[in-house]
Amino acid sequence: MLLTDFYKYINGKTTAVVGIGISNTPLIEFLLAHGASVTARDIKTRDKLGDLADSLEAKGVRLITGENYLEELDEEIIFKAPGIRRDKPEFVAAAAKGSRVTSEMELFFELCPCKIFAVTGSDGKTTSTTLTYLLLSRELETRGSRAKVYVGGNIGKPLLPEIENIKPEDYAVLELSSFQLHTMTRSPYAAAITNVSPNHLNWHTDMSEYIRSKENIFLHDGNERLVLNYGCEITRDMYSLSKAEITYFSAHTKPSLDHASAAVYLDGEDIVYSTKSGSEIIMSRADIKLPGIHNVENYMTAIALTRGYVSNDTIVSLAREFGGVEHRCEFVREFDGVKYYNSSIDSSPTRTEAALRSFNQPLIVICGGYDKHIPYAPLAKPLIDCAKKVVLVGATAPKIKAALTSCPEYNGSPEIIEADSFEGAVMSARGAASQGDIVILSPASASFDMFTNFEERGNRFKEIVNSFK
Repeated sequence: MLLTDFYKYINGKTTAVVGIGISNTPLIEFLLAHGASVTARDIKTRDKLGDLADSLEAKGVRLITGENYLEELDEEIIFKAPGIRRDKPEFVAAAAKGSRVTSEMELFFELCPCKIFAVTGSDGKTTSTTLTYLLLSRELETRGSRAKVYVGGNIGKPLLPEIENIKPEDYAVLELSSFQLHTMTRSPYAAAITNVSPNHLNWHTDMSEYIRSKENIFLHDGNERLVLNYGCEITRDMYSLSKAEITYFSAHTKPSLDHASAAVYLDGEDIVYSTKSGSEIIMSRADIKLPGIHNVENYMTAIALTRGYVSNDTIVSLAREFGGVEHRCEFVREFDGVKYYNSSIDSSPTRTEAALRSFNQPLIVICGGYDKHIPYAPLAKPLIDCAKKVVLVGATAPKIKAALTSCPEYNGSPEIIEADSFEGAVMSARGAASQGDIVILSPASASFDMFTNFEERGNRFKEIVNSFK
């Protein structure tokens, strides 16, 4: 849909914005600015919304809050927040009566005039998205281009309010969650799936639905380039569902090109780009400032996504300078000879394993948090291999302890320390550490039992560590 057509379409329409969060607050402003009548609905009470409720009402927004926030859901266009399932009875009933149920991200895809590069996956998507954004931005700057790169989705700011500024020659780079992809009906020009492992099974009905949500990034019109992890069996086999040009990446083996046109892989210490007509070395692994094999894979993802748009010189210069994204193996400080790292983003066992294997010595690991109903048995071996002490806290602490102690290879190491609070866990880790040790917050769990999000958890960890005297 053209932007001018959308303005005509939305003007005078009754709209509902369900879930007043980070992405939907700017959406409300956007709808109001273009003549829509807006009702904002949220399960939080009006008191909990506080000043935001007052501000919205002052702009003419109708508020429906609390447990009955979905009552009489009959607006012509309904925008739902990503974390709310589309199959709620109220949404189904509204759609049956003629309402259009959509989301801020779906509308952005419909209106965006430029090429979209998008990343999803269970792990690594934020760093891969950030690298894709930085590579494209640096390349345009090097060329002296006036085109811009916009970054959004799960990171950055909502992009819909920027839609009037985005030009066809620009690029949009998006990190997309399974929640956002669940009902997506359009695909980006270039898509990448970093990997798929059990995650968010408290929200998805089962693992197969979670996988289908990830696949939704490439199943629709518009997708011309698809980047898949060759080392993950689930993603490797997705080629059969796609009509796009496939590029595999792998840090462990050279991918077969039977079902792909290209591959990015690690050959000794060299990162190589290969097609059926030949190969070239992009850079050395030693050029990458970020530690860990998972960050090699993140670079491979970004390289494959941006091939033909970014030069090798740009890739190497960024790799040598980029120090990482906050809350991802982020160095906090050294105190009394102990180094502290914040990897609060690690909300699954596979994320935690990748973080732990980035270091070359046994660690003191803080684990535990909100229960997403995912299995913790896969975390036992990485903890045995990489940790000398594990501090457990939060709702998943008993599950992690049970997974560790029931592992046949567990012989009492790592030592298990249990804490009653997050602050207590950090202080227990400090007390368990000696000079030369590394303490890392790598929870293998979501944050919602104690914090609003992983950023708040990571920031609290840094506050505590930086307060040590």
